Order: sequence, then structure tokens, then C-alpha cells
Amino acid sequence: MNFLNFNIRKAFILLLVLSLPLISINMEQKKVQNTWFTEPFSFLAESTQAVFANLSRGVRSTTGEYLNLLNIKIRNTNLQKENDELKTRLNQMTESQNELERLRTLLDFQKNTKMDLVPAQVIGRDLVPDHNTITINKGTKHGLKAGQAVLTVSGAVGYIFKPQYFTSHVMLVTDRYSVVDALIQKTRAHGIVEGKSPELCVLQYVERTEDVKPGDLIVTGGLDNIFPKGFPLGVVTNVERKTKSASLIIDLKPVVDANKVEEVFIVKHAALEDFLQKATDVSAVETTKPSASK
Repeated sequence: MNFLNFNIRKAFILLLVLSLPLISINMEQKKVQNTWFTEPFSFLAESTQAVFANLSRGVRSTTGEYLNLLNIKIRNTNLQKENDELKTRLNQMTESQNELERLRTLLDFQKNTKMDLVPAQVIGRDLVPDHNTITINKGTKHGLKAGQAVLTVSGAVGYIFKPQYFTSHVMLVTDRYSVVDALIQKTRAHGIVEGKSPELCVLQYVERTEDVKPGDLIVTGGLDNIFPKGFPLGVVTNVERKTKSASLIIDLKPVVDANKVEEVFIVKHAALEDFLQKATDVSAVETTKPSASK
């Protein structure tokens, strides 16, 4: 009896031990399987997680683009600053080059003339409407005196009317009180150039029979011993022939724009130079060159 009971107990225990893995596997499968009422919660959780994941990716992408734009903006600012600096240097170099060319032209002019010239710089301009004058940085200390001609390489500017010790006031040819002896270059007819306005002069006392047309060059006559003979003075812009007048009224535009003049020459001895004769000699040489070659 004891033997039978013992075998039954051992068999039950053995059966229980063998059935435990099966029970465990069955319980695990039941845990994995979702019931119908849990599916909506699972869908909601997955959707929320997907939304937050997409939002996180968008924020990371936007942040990256913003930082990239900041870097591009800083780089553009630096490039713009560098470009401005290069433009400034280029402008300075261009200005220095122009000044060098201008000074070289002035030096060549001074070397190739017989006139005794004193270089000067324009340091002021008269703002009074009734007068057209400029102020230069040379005066009686440098040997200047009233009545001396002031000119540039291009043409006549005016003459000194009020010298001081360190500076001098120059009356421009456009001043209404200015009077300069003049010639019509192509006909050699004499006249007097007087100031008319800040931009114009007038050539008077020229006979009506003279052949004068717009575009003709008017040069200094040299009879006043102020300007050298034959130096450019102005260009004819208009010729008026009045029936009751014995002379022409000729409007001129000065060759030199006094508002743009920076350096000038003061002529101490004008009678030593004759630009009209120089022009005649050059024309004669150019005329004889073709015949000589033939």
C-alpha cells in the first residue's frame, strides 16, 4: 500500500514539473496577443509617437538651416566689408594715379616753356554772386603782384588782382570786371573778352565783316603783356549780328572750367612765349612733311 501511494505521488510531481514549461509558454503567448479593446490605445500611442518623432526631425532640420543661414549671413557681411575695403583702395589708387598724371603734365608744361612760371594751388573760391574769383596759396612772398596772368595747361584762367603776403585773389575771365585782349585764331582779328556770367564770356569790338562761327577758338592777344600770345581762352558758342551795330557780339565758353581747377601757374614774364607762332610752325612742318616724302 505504501509502495502504491509512493509511486502515485512521484508520478504527479513528475507530471507537474513537465507541464510547467507548457503553462509558461501559453501564458507568454497570451501576453503578446492584444485584445480588441487595447487596439485603439495602441493606435493612439503610435500616432502620438510618430507626431513627436516628425516634430523632432523638423525642429532639428529647421535649427540646422537657421544655423546655416546665420553662417551664410556672417560670411556675406565679411565679404561685403572686404569688397568695400577693396573699392576704397581702388578709388585711392585711381585718385593717386590721376593726380600723378596731372602733376606730370604740369611738370612737362613748365619744362617746355620759356615763361617764368610759379606753380600754385587753389585754396578757395568766391561765393559772392557778383564776382568770379579764386584764391591761391602763393602771394607777394613768392614774388607775385597784381596783373600777372594765371593759367593752366589747357588755357587761361584769369589774373591776379589782389595779392597778399601768403595768398592771392585771382579774377577769373568770366568775372564781369575782367578784360582780356584776344584774337580769333583762324583770322587773327583782335577783340576784347569780357566776363558775362559764371559760365560765359563775350568777345566784343570785332567787325561785322569778320568770318566767325560757333566752334572757333579764341586765344589771348598778348598786347596787354599779361597773357602770352596765342594761349587758348574760349570757344565761340554764338555769334550775333545786329543790323545797327558795327561790331559782332560773340559769346564764348571758357576753355578752362574754373570750378574744377586745382593747380595753376602764375606767369611772371609773358612776353617770352608766343603760342600762336608755335602753332604756325607746327602747321608748316606738318604741311611740308608729305611733299618731302614724295
